[in-house]
Amino acid sequence: MYLEKIKQTNDIKKIEKEHLDELAQEIRDFLIEKISVTGGHLGSNLGCVELTMALHLALDLPKDKIVWDVGHQAYTHKLLTGRVEGFDTLRKYGGMSGFPKRKESNCDCFDTGHSSTSISAGLGLVQARDLRQEDFTVVSVIGDGALTGGMAYEALNNAAKLEKNFIVILNDNNMSISENVGGMSKYLNSIRTTENYLDLKDTVYNALIGLRHGETMVKSIRKVKNNVKHMVIPGMYFEDLGITYMGPVEGHDIQKLVRFIQEAKKVKGPVLVHVKTQKGKGYAPAEKHPARFHGAEPFEIETGLPANPRTKANYTDIFSTVMIKLAERDERVVAITAAMPDGTGLKRFRNKYPERFFDVGIAEEHAVTFAAGLAAGGMRPVVAIYSSFLQRAYDQILHDVCIQNLPVVFAIDRAGLVGSDGETHQGIFDLSFLATIPNMHILAPKNKWELSDMMKYALSFDGPIAIRYPRGEAYDGLENFRAPIAYGKSEPLYEEEDICILAVGSMVKTAAEVRHILKDIGYACSLVNARFVKPIDEEQLREVIKDHRLIVTMEENVEKGGYGDSVRDFVDSVSDGKVKVLQIGIPDVYVEHGNVDILKKELGMDEATVAKRIVTAYAGIERQNA
Repeated sequence: MYLEKIKQTNDIKKIEKEHLDELAQEIRDFLIEKISVTGGHLGSNLGCVELTMALHLALDLPKDKIVWDVGHQAYTHKLLTGRVEGFDTLRKYGGMSGFPKRKESNCDCFDTGHSSTSISAGLGLVQARDLRQEDFTVVSVIGDGALTGGMAYEALNNAAKLEKNFIVILNDNNMSISENVGGMSKYLNSIRTTENYLDLKDTVYNALIGLRHGETMVKSIRKVKNNVKHMVIPGMYFEDLGITYMGPVEGHDIQKLVRFIQEAKKVKGPVLVHVKTQKGKGYAPAEKHPARFHGAEPFEIETGLPANPRTKANYTDIFSTVMIKLAERDERVVAITAAMPDGTGLKRFRNKYPERFFDVGIAEEHAVTFAAGLAAGGMRPVVAIYSSFLQRAYDQILHDVCIQNLPVVFAIDRAGLVGSDGETHQGIFDLSFLATIPNMHILAPKNKWELSDMMKYALSFDGPIAIRYPRGEAYDGLENFRAPIAYGKSEPLYEEEDICILAVGSMVKTAAEVRHILKDIGYACSLVNARFVKPIDEEQLREVIKDHRLIVTMEENVEKGGYGDSVRDFVDSVSDGKVKVLQIGIPDVYVEHGNVDILKKELGMDEATVAKRIVTAYAGIERQNA
């Protein structure tokens, strides 16, 4: 009833105060209904409904700016800015993104998708505002989990220098920073941002500083004041940085939140408002299992159970099982994750070997250097991180692991196209950026059995090694091909002539289908499972060149700097141009959100399109040689 009245930005201000709680319930019901069909981030959005409403009530959008950290909690913000109709296409190809997007709305001031970035981005907007002598409010909303990322503290350190207003909302739904202590804290929070209090501080300071011994008196007053604050104010960490702290405030009380935000706008300088919320608020399954509903697949509303339960293991499941087995055999094996024990499959490892499990928080850089230290100390660390997050630790991989040639295993989950989360989450760059690093070795399994074999091989390898595997159901085809893993060696699957496909990891399945298509229309076609992306199997390539006129590389990675580039360089150097190379990969673009099958078709990487591209390329060779 009330949600129907929200047609555009600031329409929420037309809703009477006494009906705002009803609007909040309508928003929750709407999100549960829609996300149960499309999938998406449910728990985080249910937890910040009232906070988002309060921000829209206290601010003037789009003039004022809200930067959402990660952005997975911005669904209510989208509803309040006139995007109700778009929710049927949420996270679908060509539809509404599950994250803030500047191209979607002028109320989305900054595109986000990775954690711990909002304070830096907000600070940049503040400085731009002040340099251009403009007047508006900037608010960065960051979760307590994101405060485990070092970038957030780098930004807070710089924000402390500000002399003009900048608001940081700490959405605390799990980590207890500190609890409110007694009535004194509430009293101080109520007076220290009022105009009279701020004026009094300036008046007293100016009066004393002009007197004899005035500076000494000011220092003494400040010392007493700070000692009192340390006893009664829960946010002294922020206060000591030079950031005014307000809170904690109940995050599901709209009117109280509005008052806090309005008071925060009066502060001359950076101010942090500590808001206590409950993840999954209002939906019992999400309250009970917040991790399960962080990024939910479609589910049954009544039970919260998946609408389409998995019947087969995915690659993460295989990794999880293998890790436990390897840890049983070798007490040096340790596991590291950056706040993703469930997502990376390490929850079972943590339960069985808690002393050998390390969750470092949202701190990929620290995770990698920490692993380097463990390796230098004689352990065999496995760092399990999503592909799109591993790129945040490029320097640490290069500088702290590979220069020292330390035996760190990188288990790269969600490699390749991941679908509905879009540009910020597609794992399509890891082959390229890892291949540039000396001492790094890169493997990719064709199926679930090969992932298991590669993990065993990697933990016996004396140096940095990465295994990248895709999201989703583990391929169980080609089960009869299981040659032992040997350093730098590919695996020939079918040997014919004329055309040879060299496929990497997840693309082996696609390549096998492409080969069937080509065979059906009369083309001879070999198929090789690349296995090693770095180093490439030069010996195998020399054999391929003898009997084939067209080599096709297939990888779920950007073409630039990928496996295909390495193969092309080698083939050109030894074949005198007699053998052509066709690269099948992702072009030089960011790939938006959508179903992976649709994305592959759009990128020209589905079976039918690849077969056509191969036929066209081969016909060109025949014409050239005619």
